[in-house]
Amino acid sequence: MKNLLLVTLALLFTATSCSLKPTNKYDVVAERAQLPQEEAVHKQNSLEWWYFTGHLRDKATGETFGVEYVFFHFNVTGKKDWQMVNFALTDPQAKQFRYDYKVERLPQLLAPTLPLNLATTKQAQRWTLTGQEGQYHLQARMVAHQGQAINLTTTPAKPVLLHSGTGYEQYGPTAKAGYYSYPRLTATGTVEIGGKTRQVEGELWYDRQWNCNSVMAKDMGWDWFSIQLDEPREEIMAYQLYNRATGQHIGGGSHYGSQNQNAHLKESDFQLEVTDYWTSPTSKLRYPSKWRLRIPSQGYDLTITPVIPNQELTLKLFAGIRMHYWEGMCRVEGTHHGKRVTGNSYVELTNQKEVKKANEAAETVTAEK
Repeated sequence: MKNLLLVTLALLFTATSCSLKPTNKYDVVAERAQLPQEEAVHKQNSLEWWYFTGHLRDKATGETFGVEYVFFHFNVTGKKDWQMVNFALTDPQAKQFRYDYKVERLPQLLAPTLPLNLATTKQAQRWTLTGQEGQYHLQARMVAHQGQAINLTTTPAKPVLLHSGTGYEQYGPTAKAGYYSYPRLTATGTVEIGGKTRQVEGELWYDRQWNCNSVMAKDMGWDWFSIQLDEPREEIMAYQLYNRATGQHIGGGSHYGSQNQNAHLKESDFQLEVTDYWTSPTSKLRYPSKWRLRIPSQGYDLTITPVIPNQELTLKLFAGIRMHYWEGMCRVEGTHHGKRVTGNSYVELTNQKEVKKANEAAETVTAEK
């Protein structure tokens, strides 16, 4: 799940001095996610998204690039639809990270039609997402940074993954959100980096989720990990949802086996340890920047490392309010039942502490010991 829009919605209400309370009365909850209809817009949904992240390779040079592309749809009061689109590219060779975005109130409610046909226009550029059930077309060109674009088509390399086995993830007492993924989409097409168009191929991870407004809170943070292992060709999703004010946290995830076995991961099934940090020169926020993930039941002991440290996005929202979060391209190495493994990952981190606050917390813990 992506906590980014939860913070955005809170800022939206603050900035507009809105007296209306958020509602989730139009959210759709069932015993099991039903495809293909869940692919379509859920009318007046509190918060939902269609989310792509992944690694691409230049067919000619072998150079690698990371991409994030996501459409958010949300209707906080049940009356007006809003849309937000984020687009980011990572170039490890040049150690560059570029992104663009748009937030807009829509003139009318989005209709639940298939195949998907989501779009927004920023200045002269039109960003689109079309298709369904693993076969998509992603097209966008940045306005904020010239010479940065994608034009990609995908096909599923593995079947759909219904998280928790039903396509509904229970976040403790907070929310029951619809959630499924295509964790390995074969992607082909072009990426434009620095004005140079490259023929690429690679693999994307696609998340589809809805009913997420219920976890909106200013102190709520979110760490999310997707992992695609090279051999065995297995995938892992893990998350930590936590309240910085109370210390309460919820964890979970999924392990998708090489033979498409779907194993739900409880919080007690894995250990996630931060082994390094990076401080943003822009926001002064202190982000985790390296992790050790252990899943004893599946025999995994993995290290996740960003390809470059600075993959932070700063979104200028309403009334001069800014929001920062980190989402980036990472590499994975480690062992599986003692045998060396490698892979790709994307990680999202939201609502991190300022450096001063983080240092004060560390000093408090040291003093208590």
